[in-house]
Amino acid sequence: MMALLKTEFPAIRACIFDMDGLLINSEDMITLSTNELLVKYGRPALTRSIRAQLMGVANSTNSDLFHNWANLPISRERFARESSEQMRLHFPNCKPLPGAEKLLSNLSRARGASGNSIELALASSTKSHSYELKTSGPESKRLLNFFQPDRRVLGDDPRVRQGRGKPAPDIYLVALQSLNSTANSGGKPIMPNECLVFEDSVAGVEAGRRAGMRVVWVPHPDVAVEYEAVQKDVLAGRTGRFEVGDDWQLGEIDDGWAESIPSLEHFDYKKYGVDVPS
Repeated sequence: MMALLKTEFPAIRACIFDMDGLLINSEDMITLSTNELLVKYGRPALTRSIRAQLMGVANSTNSDLFHNWANLPISRERFARESSEQMRLHFPNCKPLPGAEKLLSNLSRARGASGNSIELALASSTKSHSYELKTSGPESKRLLNFFQPDRRVLGDDPRVRQGRGKPAPDIYLVALQSLNSTANSGGKPIMPNECLVFEDSVAGVEAGRRAGMRVVWVPHPDVAVEYEAVQKDVLAGRTGRFEVGDDWQLGEIDDGWAESIPSLEHFDYKKYGVDVPS
């Protein structure tokens, strides 16, 4: 059997975060809104399997996957309209997920292995108007304030080309660009392999891997169960669920570039050479 080459990684200089379902419980709000409409139209609630497949995919309840499964008696347009009304009601109730605030607080004052501060950026598929709703509550607002406004890259950012959302790497590469244009890094640009991506979705993990970054996958419990048998493929970005092309960007099984943890509370600072002052 071929011995796996142990990759020597450079020190982590930046952490780039997804938002929905990772930092705040907006995925649960989407499920709540969708289930309310499914009940209204006499359809069964989302199953764990369908929910896991929709998570992290932009505009997922407008997809063929959802509509073929839901078989609703109303048009897609009407469902989309009612769905966004429901979400507008629920999104302001979004709350931070366990460990999110502590992790961001720690990273904001931490030092990397080379004594550098850790730069933080946000790379979220959510559009600006949804972002405003989801972060309108005091706790979510405080949480997202750990990211400087010019380091928040959202789904409708013009620098991310149309149709190139996650699992394509573009949003993570734009986030890195935003860090390098504002970072106080002594003139040496941060490289993709010096970035650590935090993601809850399978599409997001693939996007991070395609960007050439290391990834920490923090799946929703439903997603963890659904993908348990293919966890190694997920971490390599090799589930084959998405057609992006450019397969040279993908990782290899067990290559050490990605890991899965049950929640942000389980992040291992030492493993990544991150020192948090006590």
